[in-house]
Amino acid sequence: MKVQTAFQGLEANQKERLRKLQEQLDSLIGLQSVKKVIGEIQAFALIQKYRETLSLACEPMVLHTIYTGNPGTGKTTVARIFSRMLKEMGILQKGHTVEVERADLVAQYIGQTAQKTREVLQQASGGLLFIDEAYSLARGGERDFGKEAIDTLVKAVEDQRESLVVILAGYPKPMEAFLESNPGLRSRFPVTIGFPDYSDIELYKIALGMLEQREYTLTAHAQQELVREIRR
Repeated sequence: MKVQTAFQGLEANQKERLRKLQEQLDSLIGLQSVKKVIGEIQAFALIQKYRETLSLACEPMVLHTIYTGNPGTGKTTVARIFSRMLKEMGILQKGHTVEVERADLVAQYIGQTAQKTREVLQQASGGLLFIDEAYSLARGGERDFGKEAIDTLVKAVEDQRESLVVILAGYPKPMEAFLESNPGLRSRFPVTIGFPDYSDIELYKIALGMLEQREYTLTAHAQQELVREIRR
């Protein structure tokens, strides 16, 4: 079944909004490998939703994902677009993105972390929960309150997989160690998307785009200085 066929399950206004979101994703400088994987996930999800309308057997959709890469490589931006895409596809009800880190999930006293984490999960319900440097939840070992947050998250991603998408983000090596810290994590986050560092040319294009948005024009000398700074 082709992706274009799956689009038949969407209303005209959904298709138009989805097209505009795809344009936003495509307009991001670089990230070709990331865009490819997002496209594959989108195609799979659309096909499953369309099969559902035809009362055909559907594969379970586990969309919880791991984003790995250095800061500033577009992880948060892609997550925001992806969440809105899922709303237009009828997978998420709201399509909003809640961005958190360790301090937003872990409390200072015994018994409070699970409640704090559940409150964040409730805020993200119907949308996407983006946890930056997720491995920091495990940095304190077995006696740290972060373990309680991890256990609460593991249960939630299973129980709420039809109403919530969770993305764990951070550096590749610490993320791998984090997945080993809890047996339930790896199976519940089956897809990992690596965000590569930008090349010098891509950074130059990003800088020019930002300047254009702010209605600045660089002289030839300023452009040379920009190139020199990027290459340092």
